[in-house]
This record gives sequence, C-alpha cells and structure tokens, in this order.
Amino acid sequence: MELLRHEASTKLYHALLLYGEGEPEDSVIEGEAQLQMGRFIPLLQEVSAFINRCYEVVKLVMQQLSALYTGEKGPSKIINVTDVHFQVVYERLAAVLAVLITLDNIILNHATLKEHWTLYKRMLKSVRRSPEEFGLPEAKVRPFEKLLMTLEGQVLDGFIFQNCVQQTFDQVDLNISVCKNSVFGDEFTTNIRNYLSQLEAQIGDGQEIADRQDLVGVFGLYVLHYHVFHAVDKKTFKLLWDLYKKIPCFVLVGNVVWYPTDFLLNTLRHMANAMDKKAVNAVVTSRLNWLQQQTQGLLSKEQTLHLNVSVWLVRMENSLSCHRKLTDEWTVRQQLFIQGLQFAISIRNLVTLIMNLHLTLQKPMTKTSVLALCHLVELLKAIEHMFHRRTLTVTTSVSHCIQFLCMSLLEVISVAKKRLGSERKLNDKKLDVLSALVLAENSLNGPGTKERRLIANLALSVCAQMKVIREDDLNAIHQAFKSLEVMCDLRQRLQEACNCGFLYWHRVIFPTYLSDICENSYEPFRLHYMFCALKDCVPALERARHASSAQVLLQSFSKEIMKHLKENLLDVICLHIETDLRLHIHMHLQLDSRNPFRASAKPLRQLSAFLKLRPIRFFDSDVNVKSYVEHYLNKTFYNLTTVALHDWKTYSEMRTWAQRKYGLNLIEAHLPSQTLEQGLDVLEIMLNIHVFVSKYLYNLNNQIFVERSSNNKHLNTINIRHIANSIRTHGTGIMNTTVNFTYQFLAKKFFIFSQFMYDEHIKSRLIKDWRFFRENHQQTDQKYPFERAEKFNRGIRKLGLTPDQSSYLDQFRQLISQIGNAMGYVRMIRSGGLHCCSNAIRFVPDLDDIVNFEELCVEEGLSIECQRAARLLDDVISNLSKNFAEGTEYFKMLVDVFAAEFRNPKNIHLRNFFIILPPLTLNFVEHMINSKEKLNKKNKLGAAFTDDGFAMGVAYILKLLDQYNEFDSLHWFQSVREKYIKEKQQIQQQQTTSKVDEKLQQTMTLTVKRLDIYQQEFELLYYSLSSARIFFRADKTAAEEREDINKQTAKESPDSNGAVVSNNNTSNGSTVD
Repeated sequence: MELLRHEASTKLYHALLLYGEGEPEDSVIEGEAQLQMGRFIPLLQEVSAFINRCYEVVKLVMQQLSALYTGEKGPSKIINVTDVHFQVVYERLAAVLAVLITLDNIILNHATLKEHWTLYKRMLKSVRRSPEEFGLPEAKVRPFEKLLMTLEGQVLDGFIFQNCVQQTFDQVDLNISVCKNSVFGDEFTTNIRNYLSQLEAQIGDGQEIADRQDLVGVFGLYVLHYHVFHAVDKKTFKLLWDLYKKIPCFVLVGNVVWYPTDFLLNTLRHMANAMDKKAVNAVVTSRLNWLQQQTQGLLSKEQTLHLNVSVWLVRMENSLSCHRKLTDEWTVRQQLFIQGLQFAISIRNLVTLIMNLHLTLQKPMTKTSVLALCHLVELLKAIEHMFHRRTLTVTTSVSHCIQFLCMSLLEVISVAKKRLGSERKLNDKKLDVLSALVLAENSLNGPGTKERRLIANLALSVCAQMKVIREDDLNAIHQAFKSLEVMCDLRQRLQEACNCGFLYWHRVIFPTYLSDICENSYEPFRLHYMFCALKDCVPALERARHASSAQVLLQSFSKEIMKHLKENLLDVICLHIETDLRLHIHMHLQLDSRNPFRASAKPLRQLSAFLKLRPIRFFDSDVNVKSYVEHYLNKTFYNLTTVALHDWKTYSEMRTWAQRKYGLNLIEAHLPSQTLEQGLDVLEIMLNIHVFVSKYLYNLNNQIFVERSSNNKHLNTINIRHIANSIRTHGTGIMNTTVNFTYQFLAKKFFIFSQFMYDEHIKSRLIKDWRFFRENHQQTDQKYPFERAEKFNRGIRKLGLTPDQSSYLDQFRQLISQIGNAMGYVRMIRSGGLHCCSNAIRFVPDLDDIVNFEELCVEEGLSIECQRAARLLDDVISNLSKNFAEGTEYFKMLVDVFAAEFRNPKNIHLRNFFIILPPLTLNFVEHMINSKEKLNKKNKLGAAFTDDGFAMGVAYILKLLDQYNEFDSLHWFQSVREKYIKEKQQIQQQQTTSKVDEKLQQTMTLTVKRLDIYQQEFELLYYSLSSARIFFRADKTAAEEREDINKQTAKESPDSNGAVVSNNNTSNGSTVD
C-alpha cells in the first residue's frame, strides 16, 4: 500500500496536474488539443490500471481484516486478536483511500482536461465516419471507442473513490462475509477514532510530524466504514465535521484544494439532508474568517518562525560541531533533527494553505503577505540547506540515533519478556504475546528497514493486549517507536516537507518578490534560497506526458522565470548603477540634494551587495549578476559612444568610477577619441563626388577636408589616414577608379566653365579690360589696376542675383573651388595610397634586396601549393614596392587629358581666363573674410576658416591654359599690396598731420584694421596659389614640357574611352573605366 502511494505521488499526480501547461497564452494551434490528448491516453490507461490495483488491494485488506476479527471461537481461528488494534494497517489503508480521493479531485478540477477530452471524442466521431481517410483500419475504431468509454467512466467522471467504497467486499463462494461482521465493524470504528485523535492532537501545536493527507485518509476510512457496514457513528462524524474550525481545507497536491465538509456532504447524502443549513453556511463563513485572520497575523507569525528557525540553525551548527557524552549527544541531535523537520512541515503547511486558499476563494493577496510567504519559503530552503551542508555528519548521527532508539526499545521489550517468561503457566494468549515480543526483539536487532519496522509495529500491537508492559513503559515505547519511524525516514520526510514544487502554480508572486529584493538590497543572498525552491519544480515538470517532450515545459518555465529576473531585478540594477554613475560624473551640474541625512533626500540603494553575490544556479545555466551588469554597461557605453563620439571622455570616466565604487571590470571601447579612423569611405565619395566637393572645404597645408556645415555638434573631417584605411579595405585598385570618376566629374564642370567664359557679357568685359591693360600698361607700371577689378566685381552684380544673393561671379568662384576640391581629393588619394603601401610594406626589411620566396621554395623542394603561394607573395611584395617607390602622377595625367582641348584654337574664348582672376580673387577674399567673421557669431551658417580648393582650381586651370606667364604679367598681387599700403599710409598721415576728433580717430583705426585683414587674406591666397602651382610644375611652359616629353621613352596617354589611368596599377583587380 505504501508502494501504491509512492507510485501515485511520483508518476500520476503531476502528470495529470500539468496537462495543458506550456500552451501559448495568445492562441492555441488548431489540432494541438487533440495531439496532446492522443499523447496523454497511455497515461490514462496507466491510471486505470493503477485504480484497479487499488480497488483490489482495498478489497483484499478488508477481507483479511474481516477474517481476522471474527466472533467465532474454535480451532479455525488463527490468532486471538481480542483487544488487539492493528492501527498501522488502517493507516496504510487510509493512505490508499487518500490517493483515490486526490485523483478524483485532480480530475474534477481540471477544466482543460475535460475540454480536450470532449474535442478528442468529437474528432473520433469524424474518424469513425471515414476511417480510410485517416489511414486507420475500421476494425480498430470500435475497440478504441470502447476503451475511451471505459476510461471516461472509470477515471474522468470523478467516481474513483466512490466506486472503490461501493464495490462488493463479500464473496459467497469463498465464505467471506465483511458487511455483516459486527466485530470487525466495531474494530474499524475504534481504529478510526484512535487514529483521528492522534492526528487531531498534532494540528496547530507546532509539533506536527504526520502528513496532513493522513487526515484525508481518515475521512476516506469513515466513508468506507459507512458504505461497508451501513452504520453511522455520529460522534466520529461530528469530530470530522468540526475539523474545519482548525483546518478549513487540505492541499492535496500542487494547487488542488480539498474541503472535508464538502466531501462528507457529497459522499454521505443522508447526512447532508439531516444537516442544518446554518451549519453548512457557517463553514463558508469560517473559511473566509480563517483566511482573513491568518493573513492579518501572517507577518508576526513569519517573524516568530524566522526567530525560531534562526535559533535552531545556530543550535544545529553548534551541536554538529562539538562533542559531548555519547548519550547526551545522540539525544540532543535527535531532538534537533525532529525539531527541524517539524519547523519545515509547519512552514510548508502554512504557506501552501494560505496561497491556495487565496487562489481558490479568488481573494487577492497584499504585497506584505506575498513577501512574508516568500520569506517563509526561504526559511524552508534554509532548513534543507543546513541538512544538505552537513550531510556527512547528519548521516552518521542519524545512524547512531536509530541504534540508540532501538536499544531503548529492546530494553523495555527485554524486561517485559522476562516478566512474562517468569510465569509458570502460559495459556495460548500469553504464548502469543511472548512470541510477539520475541518477534519484535528480532526485528529491532538489525537495520531499521520498512519491513522490520512494520513487523515490530504489528508485534507490539499484539503485546499491548495484556498488561505485561506497564502503562508508562507502553507510552515510552510508542514515543520511541514514533521517533524511530521519523529518524529512519528523515531524508524522505525532509525532502517532502521542503519540496517547493507548489511554487509553479503560484509563480505570479515572483516579480513582486524580485522587486522587493531590489528595493531592499540588504539581503541579496536570499535569492539563492528562492531559486533552489523554484528548482523543485523540475522533477514535477519532467513527469509531463501531454507535450511532445518534457523539455518543452522546462524551457517555457525557465524562460518565464529568467524574463521576470531580468525585468524586475537585473535590468533595474543595471539602470540604477548607470544612473548613479551618471550622477556622480555630472555632480558639477545643478542637481537635487543627495545628502542622506536630509529628510527630503531619497535613500540610495546599496547595490554593491548584488555584485558580490555568488552566481545563481538555475536549471542548466548560471546567472552572474556582476557579469550581467558588466555586459550591460559595456554594451551601453560602447553604443552611446558610437552615437556621440564627443562624449567618449564621459563614458571613460564612468568606467573608471564603476571600477572604484562597484568593482566592475569594464572593457575599453577602443573607439577613437574624436574621429573615426575609417572616416568617410572612398567608395562612397567616389560615387557622390559632386556632393562631396560642394559639402567639404579643402585645406592645402594640412591636406585635410573639413565639412562645410552640419546639424550635429561636430564637423566631420577626412585626412590621409582615413583615405589610407579605406584603401586598405577596398584595395589599391580603387585609386585608379576614383581618379577616373574625378575625370568624368571635371569634364562636366569644365563644360559649365566654358559656357560662363563664352557668355557675351563676361567675354566683352574681359576683352575690354585686357585692351585697357595693354594700352595703359606704361601708366599702370605693368600692374593690373585694383580699381578695374573692383569695378568688374560690382558690375557683375548688376547682371542679376540668385535667391541667396549670389552673383554670377560668386557662382563662378564656387565652380573653381569645386574643381580645386576635386584636384585636392586626387592629391589625397595619391598620398593615402602611398601611406597604405608604406604601412603594408614596412615589414619588408630591405626594399633594395627583396628575397624571391618562389626560388627558395623550389630549392627546398616544397610542394606545388607552397610554390604557388610563394609566387603570389612575391607578386604582392613586388607590386607594393613598385607602388611605394614610384606612385602615380595623377596630376600630370589630368593635365594632359584636358590641356590639348583647352589650348585648341576653337576654344579661344578660354584664353581670357587670366583676365578674370583679379576680380575673381577679390570676390574670393571678400567671401573668406565674411565666412571667418561668422565664426564668432551665434548663427554660424556659412562660417568657414579655409577654402584652398579655390587656389588649387585656379592653379589647375592656369596650367591647362598655359597662362602662368600671362597671369604673372598682370603683377596682380603686387598691385593689391601696393594699394593697401598706400591707403594705410594716407590714413596714418591724416592721423599725424591734423587733429581729428575721437570718433574719427576710432573710424580710422577700424579702417586700418580692415585694410590689414584684406591684405592678410590676399597674402594667404597668394601663398596658397604659389603652393598649388608647384603641383603643376609652373616653372615650365607648355613648349618646354613638350620638349621633355619627346625625350621620354614611355608615354602615358588617355585611352579611346577617355579614361585617364592605365591598368598597370590595379593591384587588387579593380577595373578602370
């Protein structure tokens, strides 16, 4: 019978309870219910077979007890059992009946199981109509339907217990009569009363050892007694009915709640009709009052239990660590072991009862109650942890305690045996008692197995019928035997008492618990106890039979718990630590007072304790709070640094402070402090060269491009290092392709350039100015007059303005600047290529003496693959050394490809370009002064500090037109210098020769300053232009260059498609258009 109880609790209960778990909350896949029920039917068959076995066991036990307790006298009687009470048999019988009651209640309260069973039967009707469509033989359909009907009637209709007690116990053919055996009926009643009185005395006294399901079995025994003997023991009924005042309900398993009063009313209909309605209604009211009373006193009870368990833990630790006299030591340890078990049972009963009553009565729990119950669960696991941590000592001590208890029992039995053996005449009854004493003595002389203890218990029951054992000794025997039972089954009882698998049905409280742990961070170690409690759900989940695999439920449960852990604890800790770091870094800003001594200040959370917490083991993974926070901060700081590079220093300081305050070892982001090493990609610039030259400004000396304007707090820059990194990404072949794209861009821009120069308004003015310079060059001292340039600049504005108030000359200046930016970009491409090659070839020891690896591999006789790899290495090194040593003269190519067309006689209108340079440079200087002045203004739209693309463009076009000498003949910059010097001298002369008032003096000073600024800008332009001319070999004319070219043996020229660059430098396979 004990095996039946164990089988039901380990295999059947949880498999039935968990049916339907793991389904998605939003929607169920069509047909999934039928699949689950199909996988579940084998379990229902096992339940049916188990029920039949229980029926048979109950029937046989009843028949055997009936045969034992007969009023007949004669030789056929096996043993005289008058006044002998085999209570242990009734206890085991009650356990089997409790199993049947539990199965009934699990199934009756399982709505999902019934719903899926209905859907499955409906599907089977469809299969019966056309079984061939489902690939099922028609001959198997009918038997299967009969099987389902049998399962439904026996298992799913909720009559498991009722069918057991209503079965026929009499067997006429074997002359077995149970129902009419009045002696057996009286004995049955006596044992029910004795068993009930023993269990009832333990309820609520804090020393409860027995499982409360034993009381459920007592109710089953009473109902069985009524159905077998048809006799009503009103006194026992009243005792059973009044139990609701102490315990309103019983938790059978998981979240299944069983009300004893409802059970009596449903199984004993005649008693239900005789009951007063007020008494029935008082039961419901009593449940609510009991729950309310327990909830109100829960906090104080939790504190009391916490204190008692803490004292027990200290005493337990002390007892297991020290050594006393043997007798005293085993007695103390035995008491401590039993006391720990009693605490565990009391806590578990309290927690499960309150949680399930709230759930059944649909009464919400307060946060205080939830936290108190969670704390009790922690105490439960603390008790279990104490036994587990001292397992070796506890195991040894339990063995010694069992021997000590057996010894004390044997002493009493020995005395009784001597007393009985001293008598001269022994009748049959005394002989039976003496034999029972010998049997008990032999059973206790050995290991305390279940079989030996059962035999000893039955033997002592026989001994109690005579006064061979004194009353006080008999009580001592019962107490010692009770302790022996507990010590022998200590591990199993402790495991059942500390099992927190019921938390699976109440996991909704977990987020509240985690939030409280986070808010009150002084005891984070409690998390280990709670996760140990949650881990108790695993064995139950592994029993599930409706899912395709038990791992489905385990993974679902694990994901749910981890989700709550991250949302309510880990992410909150991460956020608070990040906020605290930010507040510390920005303490120089105005913030609310964080003085902890001020009443208005919010208390700071002590989060360091969480970071010192040992990794939490849950299922197959470890949760390391410190590692999680480190990963979060590393990820957050890295992402935010990439978004706002200017905040790199802030996040670096936060990393340092995180290490100092919290001991967090964060990883450096390894991002550049203020710029991205890759910069704007060469490929992207190449495809959008027209946008690039208009959005960026070129600086000739630093060889850098600066963004013209941006909506961000910073301006992007592009320098040689960026270009080199980009070339390293795409290969050196992209350099030639980039120059070809630049050539195509310049061709479009030169078309616009030609149109502007061909315009009648521009051409006529230029011809007029050139004629004036030739006719008056003697009077102007071979210098182009500044006034003519200024007049030209003003005259152009009369031709019209664009919506942004730009003249045609402004637009022409922008065109020249864009052409110059394109040439600056080509220069940067060449420099970046050389930089990339130098970085790649820096590991070659001597460029003048490069080893041939292919020859070395051949000499060593290496494999063909090695020789092929060495040949490729030689090619790469050769290509790098060639590119590093020679480079490519892209400027010369771009000059040669356009020079012939620019110098063609049909483009004679372009020959006037050098005449427009004086007013063009004057326009540029005014533009630069205006742009630099905007740097100091709040509205920085149009602000700039460099634009050397204009000088580069002027130098390039002058080279194409071969007009360096013509432009130099204007002596324009000398004319400008003399003009500003003359004006400054005139102002200084006025200041020294005549007395002027203060206001005029200030005006003259500002004028001088203005003239200095203009003169400085012109000199900067002159220096930039002189530097740019060096790139195009301004020291030689076109005729001299042609003479040099004729002396060269190799000549590079554009191909038929107008491409600029030949394919001899495409090392990475990049094609050239």
